[in-house]
Amino acid sequence: MKRRSQLAVLIAALLPASVLASTIEGVVLNNKGKVVSNATVEVEGSDLKVTTDENGKFVIAELNNGLKELHIVAPGYAHLHRDITIINDKKQSVTFNLKRSPIEVIDIEATPIHMSAMESASPVSVLSGEQLRRQQAATLGDSLEKLPGVNTNFHGKVASTPIIRGLSGPRVLITQNGLDVSDVSRVGPDHSVASEASTAQQIEVLRGPATLFYGSGAIGGVVNVVDNRVPTDSTTRGEWNLEHNSVDNQKVASFNATTGTDSVAFYADAFWREADDYEVPVAADIDSDDEEHRGDYKVENSNEESDGFTVGASYLMDNGFIGLAVEQFNRQYGIPGHTHGEEEEEEHSDEEESVFADLEQTKVQLLGEYNLDNKWLNKVNLRVGHTDYEHAEIEGGAVGTTFKNETNELRIDLLHNQFSEWNGGISFHYKQSDVEAQGEEAFTPPSETESFAVALMEERHFGDFLVQVGGRIERVTIEAGDVLLPNIDAHAHDEAQEADEHEHDHEESAETTRVFDVEHEFTPISLSAGVVWDFTPNYNLGLSVSRSERAPSASELLSFGPHIGTGTYEVGALFDLDEDGHLGLSSQTIDLETANNIDLTLRKTQGDVGFILNAFYNQVDNYYYQIDTGLFAESGHDHGDEEGADEHDHGDEEGADEHDHSSELPVYLFKTDDVILHGFEAQIAWQLTDEFKVDLFSDYVRARLKDGGDLPRTPPLRFGSELSYQTDKLSAHIHVTRYQKQDRTAPQETATDGYTLVDASISYDLSVLNQDMSVYLRGTNLTDTEARVHSSFVKNIAPRPGRSFALGIRGYF
Repeated sequence: MKRRSQLAVLIAALLPASVLASTIEGVVLNNKGKVVSNATVEVEGSDLKVTTDENGKFVIAELNNGLKELHIVAPGYAHLHRDITIINDKKQSVTFNLKRSPIEVIDIEATPIHMSAMESASPVSVLSGEQLRRQQAATLGDSLEKLPGVNTNFHGKVASTPIIRGLSGPRVLITQNGLDVSDVSRVGPDHSVASEASTAQQIEVLRGPATLFYGSGAIGGVVNVVDNRVPTDSTTRGEWNLEHNSVDNQKVASFNATTGTDSVAFYADAFWREADDYEVPVAADIDSDDEEHRGDYKVENSNEESDGFTVGASYLMDNGFIGLAVEQFNRQYGIPGHTHGEEEEEEHSDEEESVFADLEQTKVQLLGEYNLDNKWLNKVNLRVGHTDYEHAEIEGGAVGTTFKNETNELRIDLLHNQFSEWNGGISFHYKQSDVEAQGEEAFTPPSETESFAVALMEERHFGDFLVQVGGRIERVTIEAGDVLLPNIDAHAHDEAQEADEHEHDHEESAETTRVFDVEHEFTPISLSAGVVWDFTPNYNLGLSVSRSERAPSASELLSFGPHIGTGTYEVGALFDLDEDGHLGLSSQTIDLETANNIDLTLRKTQGDVGFILNAFYNQVDNYYYQIDTGLFAESGHDHGDEEGADEHDHGDEEGADEHDHSSELPVYLFKTDDVILHGFEAQIAWQLTDEFKVDLFSDYVRARLKDGGDLPRTPPLRFGSELSYQTDKLSAHIHVTRYQKQDRTAPQETATDGYTLVDASISYDLSVLNQDMSVYLRGTNLTDTEARVHSSFVKNIAPRPGRSFALGIRGYF
């Protein structure tokens, strides 16, 4: 099967075949001979796309001579690819028969070559439609965690980010319409992702290295949020939603709408969300056997209030479009575990004693697509973005620390005409980011990161084999002008120290702080090759190998200060401990992180039973991660954050208990080592009848140091199932997921017990005053299970929410 989808559309009118000579007319049927309406038939390598009518018929006109490949897509069916030879003044009639696929096949949008769950060499997943609405949550990580290979770091339901195959932070890139979301969520787990799922059309996940498409920051994978903020057509449509959730008294309202004229399209969306502290089955700071507190405990400082809106417009042309969109995103959320001490609690109100983040982001995106009548080039895709991000951490009513990120980005894809049956193109990508933090917890100095990249991606079909190859070269520079090297009083807890000695050391530290400039330049090079073999009808085998390089982030290199969100004092890889235990400049070479990854995929693409089985092996050389130095340093101010230092996964419970200095934090140092990550993802779907379907899934990642030892916060083995019932009006689902115990832990990290979660949902479609609506009820953690997320930094003070019910209504127009 040949698999490249051209996303720009020129809807051909359904004219009678006699009007135009070079014409293909036909009908799309299913495997039972029934017509398939609203199926999309497109010509690969062109802009021609039509939709079948209620009789399953279509007409594609104005075709040039030569070999054409048609791509036929319909919900619930496997994609079909068919070669047709066009001869001038000849009309051709065809019939396409689609076969059922219980695993929905949706194309990835923001890639120059074709990628989908069933048809690409690299493993991908897409969350869209009803499944997206059913699984959407307040945070991106929680919205995606039911996808195979994807977990959440669950930072108290307020700032959860995705973990892909055990990797997160600076190794997983989060984008919106192919452009970096440009927040500071990759700097710390307590920083929220500035993106909203309630107004998205689909969310795409590329598992494994995706550096060819997005850059070296995607060495672990990519999450791309797709919306219609820059509309590509002017069809009037939209949806709205109202919802209330019981576990945290959450209220949600959202809408999006598209309309316009023949040449101008308009788009608008908005959302609002408000939630209180959420309830958990058992208080995290008491013995779990104490039944007295069961069911009435709330995670303090886990409330949030968010709102935002987007407006966009496009000029539509016969051969493309150009459009602009502006988004304002606002969010205030508490940071669990980050509160003042008991003495301060008595003196201040609840509002003053809590620490919360106040996030604001303004994003401008310019997107365009132009189809060329050129001997060499077929299409030009343009993406331009400007983001102005800021979030302040408010402590006791005053701003403690402010994080800022201003990013400019440009991406141009030049797609060529088919050359010796190769499809693909070349991509140019520029990104410049200014990141700074000011205040007591500004653990990373202001820095500027600039990158420029050129990438080539191609694919070709050789009989039953689809070959995909690519390469990318980047130049990345990191500059910082005020890098600090304080002479901190880092000490072990068994060292007896008097208060006056502390005071003397602190005065000395202030006098001996060194300030210097840093400039590093890197040249990451990434190569990838993959093949998909249709070795027998309805089955294919995929193999993908890649070598990807990543430049370390500014926070991994330059950090030097308290990070209260993780309960640590962070020190970057630019520094090291000398023989006397003092922190100074490192003599080690600052080098690229290199991932050598292989993916093997077996798929059954059609029939009543479908499956996707992935196995991967990823060796990462020069992997940047944090180690516990065994030392402690002053946080800089008194938070009384004993729980934070005690319960974060960085720290050991016994060590924290022995330590009475509430303003001290364990010192964690970034270092490099060679690591190996390997595991699998399995997804099986069985369409029992037209109404009933069963889905089974499992995933596992083993993350370890090459020379022995385990990486911290690695998600455990999990497996689950979902039983679905679907009719024209009624949809019902019950989902059971088992998380196994995780006892493969890093030093100073505690094991996490296993647990089982049971979720269910039911929705009913109805029409009121010619308005299509859907009323739904969704229940999560129905057994009220105590569940702690091993990959969370705050697992012991912020477990998962208890039993919850959400009631909502959604309308479509």
